[in-house]
Amino acid sequence: MPIYAIDNFIPVIKKNTYVHPSAEIIGDVIIEENCFIGPGAVLRGDFGRIHISHHSNVQDNCVLHSFPDIDCFLEPYSHIGHSAVLHGCRIGENSLVGMNAVIMDETIIGKESMVAACSFVRAKFITEPRSMIMGIPAKVTRQLTDQDLVWKNQGTQDYINLAVRATNSMRIIEPLAEPQSDRPRFDDSVHQPKS
Repeated sequence: MPIYAIDNFIPVIKKNTYVHPSAEIIGDVIIEENCFIGPGAVLRGDFGRIHISHHSNVQDNCVLHSFPDIDCFLEPYSHIGHSAVLHGCRIGENSLVGMNAVIMDETIIGKESMVAACSFVRAKFITEPRSMIMGIPAKVTRQLTDQDLVWKNQGTQDYINLAVRATNSMRIIEPLAEPQSDRPRFDDSVHQPKS
């Protein structure tokens, strides 16, 4: 996997964390324990620090970056959906950022909040805990329910488990010419799309 130092900024990746070989980790990046960093993710700590707290996931093709002296900080159990862009923001503990969302500089997403897919969160936007944030530009539309958080937590747990699965079983292999007659399906999850 491409892990790069720049100047004297050397990435830190703690134990039991999975970083896909196609992810790029550059410079002042700290990734704590039990995280999942997906294929194509770019964590570029060449100006500001990027800190990913424990049990967080940064999914495929996400981009995290920042200005000098501003951290991009994910608190524990952060769940960052496919192709999200986070720039110099803070994501509160146990929060979710939806697919293709953009979170701008000095924004603070309160703990146990959700940012809807494809939302644009302007710079210096600050939310209370348990906020549902959506739109272009994004605004708080309601408070999250306990059921919302149960759903979010199921998805985050799947990614915590995926870090273990990927560490133990992901490998480069030659493809099959045809599907097996008894081709398995993954069924070790209760998480389903939110209606």
